[in-house]
Amino acid sequence: MSGKRVLVVDAGGRGNAIAHAFARSEAVETVYVAPGNAGSEMMKKCRLATMQGTAPKTISELLAFAKLVKIDLTFVGPEGYLSDGIVNIFQEEGQRILGPHREAAILENSKCTTKDLLKGLRVPVPLCRNFDDADSAKEYAMHHCSENPGKGLVIKADGLAAGKGTVVCATTEEALSTIDRIMVSPRLFGKAGERIEIEERLQGRELMFFALSDGRTVQPMQSALDYKQAYASDEAVAVRLFNKNAGNPYLDNNPNTGGMGGFSPHPWLDEELTDKIMNRIAIPTVRGFKESTGHEYKGVIYFGLMISEEKEPSVLEINVRLGDPETEVILPRLETDFYQLSEAVLDGELDSVPMQWSRDVCLGICAISGRAIKPLASGGPERPGYPGEHYTNMPISGLDKVDPDILVYHNGTAKGDDSAGKRRLFTTGGRVLTLVARGKSLSEARVKAYDNIKRIHFNGMRYRKDIGLGYV
Repeated sequence: MSGKRVLVVDAGGRGNAIAHAFARSEAVETVYVAPGNAGSEMMKKCRLATMQGTAPKTISELLAFAKLVKIDLTFVGPEGYLSDGIVNIFQEEGQRILGPHREAAILENSKCTTKDLLKGLRVPVPLCRNFDDADSAKEYAMHHCSENPGKGLVIKADGLAAGKGTVVCATTEEALSTIDRIMVSPRLFGKAGERIEIEERLQGRELMFFALSDGRTVQPMQSALDYKQAYASDEAVAVRLFNKNAGNPYLDNNPNTGGMGGFSPHPWLDEELTDKIMNRIAIPTVRGFKESTGHEYKGVIYFGLMISEEKEPSVLEINVRLGDPETEVILPRLETDFYQLSEAVLDGELDSVPMQWSRDVCLGICAISGRAIKPLASGGPERPGYPGEHYTNMPISGLDKVDPDILVYHNGTAKGDDSAGKRRLFTTGGRVLTLVARGKSLSEARVKAYDNIKRIHFNGMRYRKDIGLGYV
């Protein structure tokens, strides 16, 4: 088995990490990435997919490229393509593609439907209710808060919101305002917020748990501890400034992001808790989904969990793909051939390929587009930075000063010419780069990561300075 061609469908840092994992396989000759970014061709064996000089982006364009280049296996990163049925369409055309079908992607693209399914399967979830009417939702929120003073609520947009559709509310006033901001005006998440889920706020520790399913067998993957909030706990002044500039009346609400960094292995996910999650949540969900809907689940399944003090897990959400930035710190530790593993999933033979993992620690820091120091002249009102409105097209420097053993996965970058006609790397998104360092210990990986990220610069660059700090 040699000379295989792989297509990774992704535009961000997760796609870089997936492509890097496939490129390490001796079976793989070339890894194409689409739509990709500037970092997609900075790794050995990896290159941007192009057709007539442009990157294929739509499902029909991606399918045409796969046929043209004779792709042996396609791996899908983002939830949007999965929800739009890319797996169904590729398979109908005889293409081998890894990811859940459109019917299974409902587990991520509708939080309301998923919670109803899990309750029916007796999979543990928080107390929750669904609403498609703002007035009814506010009436429920007021009643719940009055009956449960001090507990707070979590309000979630039903649909896909790029990992930012969850708002934790400490007070009744905050809950009512959030319902209005999601469902009425300014409709923060668009159509994704036409329906919402309101659930009780559980106490405990959050855990992102990853598993792999071939439709029959479900196997746990390694997990990561990630940092979702935009700011560290000691950045209260920055939180208030962000919310003021973003027009959020609740100035102390630390906003959620798609992820600001993380590290793997997870510091407190032990074998006992893994077994409990697999037996009470992962396996019942995959098997119950097939029994309830008639559809197999093949691919990665990613559970957002809350673990109580008694180490009892409850499902907060399900994602139907690898996470970002978790992928960037998990996959570099995978020692099993990723191409062989993917083939086993497609063939229903996952139990024949055990997953082997390095004992090393990987720690990743996301460099994001924060509040610009020198806003662009044409920028209009000041932009608060990611996860709010942010500037792009900022030149990036310093990557050539990063140590050779450091991984830099690109989330939002592109190459272009500066004002002097020099070819440069520019920012294109809120999350720009994820720098990953490896070490025999968390402390070693952390020191290397923070030492190297200081060498990278772009206008408005910001990153959390506490990734891994409480665990060294």
